[in-house]
Amino acid sequence: MTTRAEAAGPEGLAAALVASGALRSDWLPSYRAVPRALFVPSRVWPGIPEGTAQGPLVDRAVNPRKWFAAVHSDVPLTTQWDDGEHRGDERGATPSSSNSLPSMVFGMLADLGVETGHRVLEIGTGTGWNAALLAHRAGAENVVTVEYDRAVAGQARQNLAEFGEPAPLVVTGDGREGCADRAPYDRVIATASVGEVPTAWIEQTVPGGVIVAPWGPLYGGEAVVRLTVGDDGHARGRFTRSSAFMRIRQQRPDLPEPPVYFRGRKWPADGQRGTTTLSPTAVGGWVEQFVIGVQVPRAFWRTERYDDGGYTLWSYGLDGESWASADHEPGAGRFEVVQEGPRRLWDEIEAAYRWWNGRSRPGFDRFGLTVGPGGTQVWLDDESCPVPKAARPR
Repeated sequence: MTTRAEAAGPEGLAAALVASGALRSDWLPSYRAVPRALFVPSRVWPGIPEGTAQGPLVDRAVNPRKWFAAVHSDVPLTTQWDDGEHRGDERGATPSSSNSLPSMVFGMLADLGVETGHRVLEIGTGTGWNAALLAHRAGAENVVTVEYDRAVAGQARQNLAEFGEPAPLVVTGDGREGCADRAPYDRVIATASVGEVPTAWIEQTVPGGVIVAPWGPLYGGEAVVRLTVGDDGHARGRFTRSSAFMRIRQQRPDLPEPPVYFRGRKWPADGQRGTTTLSPTAVGGWVEQFVIGVQVPRAFWRTERYDDGGYTLWSYGLDGESWASADHEPGAGRFEVVQEGPRRLWDEIEAAYRWWNGRSRPGFDRFGLTVGPGGTQVWLDDESCPVPKAARPR
């Protein structure tokens, strides 16, 4: 029996992407000229509709119809786990390379506004599909793509060579450094997320040029930002869409483990007890995490779930001393909070949430980013309205 996904094929995926608005008519020729299937390995772990998790392995040699269906579905395809250390059929611990969600690929390409003749720098080659699309649009001689993982870069070169069209330059190196040898660029696009936009990207982009990258704070939440480089050495622009990319490897955080905070003591240690009317569930959305992360820097969270449907939201500071626990009980109106350390993390989180809630709960499209010699600033609606750091009451 042939499923709808199997029957759809590349034209079915194209129709779905066009209908959703992700694939615009000017990118349709590139979509058709650069088949995704030529840039997908035989073994992939397709994404699933619920969140950012991956489904089980799909092996083309075992089930070619299922592989074909996955390739022509609007899902990301994980192609590497654990920086290449993972082996076997089961999912690894952390996905480290992929062929991205097609709707995101073409949405970001639309944000980029690349035209024939533009000089383009891509950060994060992956399987090479995005680089091939850029080469078809701008001309292969104008495209440089940088990949940190040597094995991934090698496979991308092979994919591009087997594609048979003129190939862009694939550089193995640290994407944060760009590629100065081929600078300056009219357009820069990153296919891995960052918490800090590297200075080299701005310096290697012409004034008036555009940088498109997924950006997000440590705490969580992420969106694609479209920055325009100015004559003043700053890049500024708005967020365009929610995203959930793998972090660029050199910016992955080194997070302390929970035992560090307790130093052999049992909970609640010397924590200060209190209660709140703000449910831990209320701060768990993607936009909420973004807003909290911007206002509560150098903090991250974990959850501990229980059989009765309750859970504890743990928040930790990178200082290795500050922590907070907030207990969610289904149906409760007040929730127990315990905090310890130089920072009162739950107080900071609650202040950030209430700041956002008091401004009509803005979505990603109302936020913007300015990056320059003075640092990074997120703003709401206008550059003159910077998002503040959350209050830190004691």
